[in-house]
Amino acid sequence: MMRSITLLSFAVLSGVAPSHSVATTAPSVLAADREIWTMVIGYVTAAAEQVPDSSYAFRPAPTVRTFGQLVAHIAGSQDMFCAQALGEQAHASDEVEKTITGKAALVAALEASTAHCKKAYAMTDADAMKRTVKTFAGERSALWALLYSTVHDNEHYGNIVTYMRMLGMVPPSSQPSR
Repeated sequence: MMRSITLLSFAVLSGVAPSHSVATTAPSVLAADREIWTMVIGYVTAAAEQVPDSSYAFRPAPTVRTFGQLVAHIAGSQDMFCAQALGEQAHASDEVEKTITGKAALVAALEASTAHCKKAYAMTDADAMKRTVKTFAGERSALWALLYSTVHDNEHYGNIVTYMRMLGMVPPSSQPSR
C-alpha cells in the first residue's frame, strides 16, 4: 500500500500518469493530490482515534516525538500549509505541539486542521498555481504547499505505522476494509 502511495505521489509530482490508466483529458494535479491526501489523512485520523489515550505518551526512543506529539505535529503542520495555500495568516507549524495535549484534544485539533485543509484542497489547479505563498522553502505556489503537505502527512503516517506496530496494533492501512 505504501509503495502504491509513493509511486502515485511520484507520478503526480512528475506529471507522469501510471501506465495502467488512460487519460482522455488533462488530469488535474490537485484532484490527484486531494485523493492521495484524503486517503492518508484518513489513515492518520483513524490511527489517532484507535491508539488508546494511555499510549499517547509512547515514544520508541528518547530522541523522537511521543505518539501524541506526532499527531500534534501533523495537525499543526498541515494547518500551516493549508493556511498558506489559502492566503491566510499561518500559525507556526509547531503551535499545536506546544499547546495541546491529551488524546481528545489532539484528535479534535487534527480534525479541525483537516476541515481547514478541505477548503484548500478544493481549489482548482489554476487557482493553486497562480497563488504565490511564502514557505520555509521560499516563494512557492499554493499547489506546491498542498503537495508538500500531502507528502509530509504521508511521511509521518509511516512513523505512525511503526509506533502502532511497536504497540502491538495493526495500522489502519493494513486493517481489513471497513
